[in-house]
Amino acid sequence: MTVAEDTRARAAGAQALMSAGRAAEELALRRSEFELAVHLGLIGAEPAVDGRRTRFRREEIDRLRARPSFPATLRDRVRTAGTAEGAALLGIGVPRFTGLARVGCFTPVAFCLNRCRAVVWLYLVDDLLAFAAREPHLLAGRSPVGMRALLEAGTDRRARNWRARRVDRLLNRTEDPWVRAALQSSALGPVQLAEVVDDPHERAHLVRMTPSHTFGHPGSVAGREAMARLVRADDPDEILWRRMNLERELGRARALRPAPRPWPDPMRRPLRARSSPSRPRPSPSARAGSLTRPGPCGRPARGKG
Repeated sequence: MTVAEDTRARAAGAQALMSAGRAAEELALRRSEFELAVHLGLIGAEPAVDGRRTRFRREEIDRLRARPSFPATLRDRVRTAGTAEGAALLGIGVPRFTGLARVGCFTPVAFCLNRCRAVVWLYLVDDLLAFAAREPHLLAGRSPVGMRALLEAGTDRRARNWRARRVDRLLNRTEDPWVRAALQSSALGPVQLAEVVDDPHERAHLVRMTPSHTFGHPGSVAGREAMARLVRADDPDEILWRRMNLERELGRARALRPAPRPWPDPMRRPLRARSSPSRPRPSPSARAGSLTRPGPCGRPARGKG
């Protein structure tokens, strides 16, 4: 292949890829809807390389656009509802809906912040409708004894189930053991991580390998702070589960290739400590001759002669 042919091939390949904003525009989706569709695996994405942003192939976008009832079908699959809307959709009260969510009858898929910066959980409408069809007896009448006991004990599994769903989705998109280990480590705090991974170079590598694009990462400072809180496991059983998964994935990653370590530049010479030019040391006789007795005012007395 000549240089000109290689250049044309590279240009054609670049044109076949598009940014997330362009892809969302062509699929007639809002940015939040598009990100959720990617997170759920409804839209195929090219893996990010060398820290670049995720790109999307023209063939994938054309495939989705060619489907019947586009874009209504794709929008329906990423439609979400908050607590009030979800309760109305199921025909139950808000307290009943919240209790069902807290005990894990359905799992949040995303979250947003209200005006008071409180977390508002969002649920897939498809998940809510599937639950209503599967468990209609939980929508009316008295709640089961076990469910009431969990709620009275203060059980709230929404954040934990959201974390599990998020990590599992991201794990399904990669086979790289270091990336998989990084996803498991993302649910642990610094102390927990250091207890499992005592090598600082490996810990730094895990941070670098964590996917930079994670669905549901709001752009505001408050949103980023909420995200940082929600991604961390806070239950002892959950922490233990993540530690065990991290150890397993870390063993596979180490067997495949070690974590990179900083190496000194072979072209750079080590710096030496500066020292004053060496002076010839006087002989003992010379040092003895240089000593003089002090005079009456502390000045050295002149020698005779």
